[in-house]
Amino acid sequence: MDPITIGIIICVALVLVLGSGIPVAFGLGIVSVASLVILEGPGSISGIAETFYASLAEFALVSIPMFIVMGAVVASSPAGRDLYAALDRWLNRVPGGLILSNLGACSIFAALSGSSPATCAAIGKMGVPEMRKRGVSDGLATGSIAAGGTLGILIPPSITMIVYGVATETSIGRLFLAGLVPGFLLTMLFMAWALYSAWRKDPNFMKNAPRFTWKERFQVLPRVLPFIGIIIGVLYVLYGGVATPSEAAGVGALLCLVVAIVVYKLFQFRKIWAIFSDSMKESVMILMIVGASALFSYTLSSLFVTQTVAETIAGLEVNRWVLLACINVFLLVAGMFLPPVAVILMTAPVLLPIITAAGFDPYWFAVVLTINMEIGLITPPVGLNLYVINGIVPDVKLTTVLKGAFPFVICMILSILILCVFPELATWLPNTVMGEAQ
Repeated sequence: MDPITIGIIICVALVLVLGSGIPVAFGLGIVSVASLVILEGPGSISGIAETFYASLAEFALVSIPMFIVMGAVVASSPAGRDLYAALDRWLNRVPGGLILSNLGACSIFAALSGSSPATCAAIGKMGVPEMRKRGVSDGLATGSIAAGGTLGILIPPSITMIVYGVATETSIGRLFLAGLVPGFLLTMLFMAWALYSAWRKDPNFMKNAPRFTWKERFQVLPRVLPFIGIIIGVLYVLYGGVATPSEAAGVGALLCLVVAIVVYKLFQFRKIWAIFSDSMKESVMILMIVGASALFSYTLSSLFVTQTVAETIAGLEVNRWVLLACINVFLLVAGMFLPPVAVILMTAPVLLPIITAAGFDPYWFAVVLTINMEIGLITPPVGLNLYVINGIVPDVKLTTVLKGAFPFVICMILSILILCVFPELATWLPNTVMGEAQ
C-alpha cells in the first residue's frame, strides 16, 4: 500500500474517532498506536513511550502552564470588569466609545489571559448587557465580543504561538512580535465594522453614552494599570534578551497572583486553590495534546506519509499563491472541527517545509495560520466562543450570535489578504527588534 493511501486511511480513521466525542489527545494516541501496530507490527510500539516523553521534555513548554496561571488569575479576579469600566469611562465621549471599549477590553484582556473563552466570558458578562441596554443590536453586541475573544490566540503572549514555536522549532520571541501588528490590525478592522454596523442601523446610537466625572475616570485606573504594566514588563524582558519565555511567564504569573491578592483581596485559600486547579487541568489537557500530536507525527513519518505528501505537493507545478489558498482552505476546515492547539501540532510540522520551499516566511505563516484558527473559534460546528456567549445571554438565539459574528469572519479573511499583500506587517517588527532570522 502506498504512503498516500495509508495517510488517507489514517486521516479518515482519525476523523471518525474524534467524531465519537473522545478527547483529542486520546483520539490521536489511539489512532497512532493502532496504525503502527497494524502496519508495522507489535515491535513498532517500542519507541512510543520515548517519543511521547521527548515531545514534552522541552524547556519552552514550561511557559504554557505559567501563562495559563497568569490568565487564570486575571480571569478569576474582577480585572475584566475593571478593565471594561476603565475603557468605558475614558472613551464614553468618543463616537461609538462603548463598542470601542468592548473590543479594546477584549484585546487587552486577551493579552493578559491568552484564552479566547476566558476573554469572551469576562468581557461579555459586562459588555453584552450594557451594549444591549444602550440600543446596540443583539447580533452586533454578541458577535463583537465573540470575535474580540479570538484575539487571545494572536496578540502576545499567546499560548498557540508557543505551541507553534515548539512544533516547528522557531523562535517564540519572534512569533510573539510577528503577531503584535497583525493583532492590532485585526482589532482596528473589528472596530471599523462594529462602528459602521451600529451607525447604519441607528445613526443616533452614539448619543446614549453616560457622562463620567474625572474622579470616576481616575478611580478605576489603580486596579487596571498594574496588570497592563505586567504585560509590558513580560514583553520587555522577552524582547530585551533579559529572560527566556519560560522565565518571563513564571515571573508574570507570580506578579499577577500578587497583584490580585493585594488589589482584590484574594486571600481565601479556596479561591487560590481553584486558580491552580483550573490551570493544572488546562495545562495537562494542552500538554497531552502536545505529546499525542508528536506521536501522531512520528507515526506518519515512520510510515513515510509526511515525506511523500511533502514531496508530492512540492512537485506540483502550481503558483505558490494557489498553493497557499489551498492550505488556507484546509486550515479553515480543520479549525472548524478541532481546537487550535491540535490543528497547529498536527499540521505545522508538515506544512512548514512546504511553505518555506514556496518562498514564504515561517513567522508570517504562523500569523496566517493563527488567524485561520481564530475563524474556527466563531464558526460552527464547534465555534467555542459562540457557545460561551450564548451561555452568558441565553435569551439571544445561537443563530443571532452566529449572524452577528459572521461579518467579523470576513474581517479576518480580509486581514489574511492584507498580510498576503503586505507581509512586512508580520515580519518587520521581529526583524527590527531581533535582527534578520537566520
